[in-house]
Amino acid sequence: MRKAEGMEVVAVAVVAVLLIGFPSSTNATTDPTDASSLNVMYTSLNSPQQLSKWSPNGGDPCGESWMGITCSGSKVTEIRIPGLQLTGNMGYQLDKLTSVTTFDISNNNLGNQIPYQLPPNVQRLNLAANGFNGGLPYSISQMNSLKYLNVSHNQIQGQVTASFSSLTALSTLDFSFNSLSDNLPQSFQSLTSISDMYLQNNQFTGTLDVLANLPLQNLNVENNHFTGWIPNQFKGINLQSNGNSFNSGPAPPSPPGTPPVTKPNRSHKSGGSGGSSSGGGNEGGGSKSGLGGGAIAGIVISILVVGAIVAFFIIKRRSKKSSSADIEKHDNNQHFTPLPSQEVQELKSVQTSSATSTKTFETLPAVINLKPPPIDRHKSFDEVDVTSKPIVTPKKVNTAPINAKSYSVADLQIATDSFSVENLIGEGSIGRVYRAQLDDGQVLAVKKINSSTLSNSEDFLDLVSEISRLHHPNVTELVGYCCEHGQHLLVYEFHKNGSLHEFLHLSDELSKPLTWNTRVKIALGTARALEYLHEICSPSVIHKNFKSANILLDTELNPHLSDCGLASLVHEPDQASGYSAPEVAMSGQYTINSDVYSFGVVMLELLTGRKPFVSSRPRSEQSLVRWASPQLHDIDALSKMVDPALKGLYPVKSLSRFADVIALCVQPEPEFRPPMSEVVQALVRLVQRANMSKRTFGNEGTPRAGSGDGEDYTP
Repeated sequence: MRKAEGMEVVAVAVVAVLLIGFPSSTNATTDPTDASSLNVMYTSLNSPQQLSKWSPNGGDPCGESWMGITCSGSKVTEIRIPGLQLTGNMGYQLDKLTSVTTFDISNNNLGNQIPYQLPPNVQRLNLAANGFNGGLPYSISQMNSLKYLNVSHNQIQGQVTASFSSLTALSTLDFSFNSLSDNLPQSFQSLTSISDMYLQNNQFTGTLDVLANLPLQNLNVENNHFTGWIPNQFKGINLQSNGNSFNSGPAPPSPPGTPPVTKPNRSHKSGGSGGSSSGGGNEGGGSKSGLGGGAIAGIVISILVVGAIVAFFIIKRRSKKSSSADIEKHDNNQHFTPLPSQEVQELKSVQTSSATSTKTFETLPAVINLKPPPIDRHKSFDEVDVTSKPIVTPKKVNTAPINAKSYSVADLQIATDSFSVENLIGEGSIGRVYRAQLDDGQVLAVKKINSSTLSNSEDFLDLVSEISRLHHPNVTELVGYCCEHGQHLLVYEFHKNGSLHEFLHLSDELSKPLTWNTRVKIALGTARALEYLHEICSPSVIHKNFKSANILLDTELNPHLSDCGLASLVHEPDQASGYSAPEVAMSGQYTINSDVYSFGVVMLELLTGRKPFVSSRPRSEQSLVRWASPQLHDIDALSKMVDPALKGLYPVKSLSRFADVIALCVQPEPEFRPPMSEVVQALVRLVQRANMSKRTFGNEGTPRAGSGDGEDYTP
């Protein structure tokens, strides 16, 4: 009896232990497989502190709102962790995340091969700017739902071995700034939904024929080794092709019996084998001797073309006589003067379109019989059709898409309390910036553009369209705009910590100074923003107004570069600011290199805590660049230049390497300044090596043991 009671007690105890010991498994909202995969990923990324709430074991990613994780029910659907200076690798269980549709780990430091295991049902995959090398994993070939693929700005090498035959949903493909080589894969022909393709700055060879029949809108193939002819199908798209060895002039005509290149017939490809369609007219693959059906058809077509040309000249001669007589009759019987030849040509062109109004024909009857435009024998018939469209367009109309919300003036007046002084948070040469709180509680920043900087609303809408296309973790996001009643306003995301300028120069004694780690993090983040504008955006975007006041800091002190895309509104260089490059002061011309110089000045601000120009200082110290440049390579002098607010807490080697980057950026000769991609890599190496240095300078400039700054160095 006692034995049975004892067994019962033990059983109850075991049940109690199970209930107490495993509460997370019963209460967690995240699928256990998804949670385990994220645990492995976190450990593989060296357990970074910047991934808040993540854990190497257990946890509830959905219920605890892990940073960058979005869920639907119990399944993880999005992983967005770009620009966090993550290191290590992505782990080996990503293929278990079967519900993930967005995976963005771009702009980190994962310098190794892309893992084969990736979320299999992902729709948006962004692995850009991580230093990946090797080749593309073949698992990409099986991502049938993939719509967006970005592996740009890595060191991916060799031939593209992944197959794209099943990726019929892919609309954007970005391979730019890698070391990919050889011909484009024939499987590209299956990309029937592709609209944007970026292949620039690789080592691709061969022709572009494989892309000819794709529904492309934007294609960048600059700086490769492509040869041959640019397909005629690319005439209507945004094509960038400089830096290749394409044949000049129009493409040669197709051999007799082949369809025109501008009207391809995909059914002519033999057996669906995916072979090249540029090989000539024998696409049927037959080997019979004599005149085949294609040859006979070619002879017939040639006879018809010759006959059409002869008939054309006969009609042309008759038309010339008829039109001359009609114009003479028109002059004698009508009471208005003939139209100038240019306007006649425009009206003639308008008549050929289906949109011509009946009123045009009734008002100008004589124009109907005007002779057709002469045909340039160096152009194809399709090109002639294009040139017959009206040459002069009416008043400019904005047709570019704007990926931002349209606000009314009334909405923004309410949100800013009629743009009250209490809500004014900044002012510059372009306009004032106000804090705005919407009815739903959302806080935004509204930039009210000065009327003197804009000529008309059409230019403003073009500007908004360009800015709305800029998306980067370190670029301030445009949320919306307003264009009403002569008002031009831009609505941005709001960053409550203000600007870097305020942190460095306007903080009071009670404010916590920026640590060395944070300063390097800010430098690297803003460098990545400029790298994006200069080298990823196409065409490149020159900032023209780069300064610490335009670097906004979020709650975690991550930098966000503002005023991107507003260069056209900056008319006069601010010579007294201390940010302008020497060549700008002389010529007033801004370039990518002048942005690099301004970035170097901001780095000097981060290092010294001093403003770029202070007129109250002795003449030799007024300009920060002139005063600091001679001392950047002198470690003893450098230690005395450091911002006193740091109180000596910084790694010595990190400080020295930081100064080396500054010296490169502020060189007086613009051609010797490095591109921002090299600056980014230099700062990344600085971060990676920082843990190896634990010595810091004391306040007196003498070396002393580490303060912990090197040990937890995770900017």
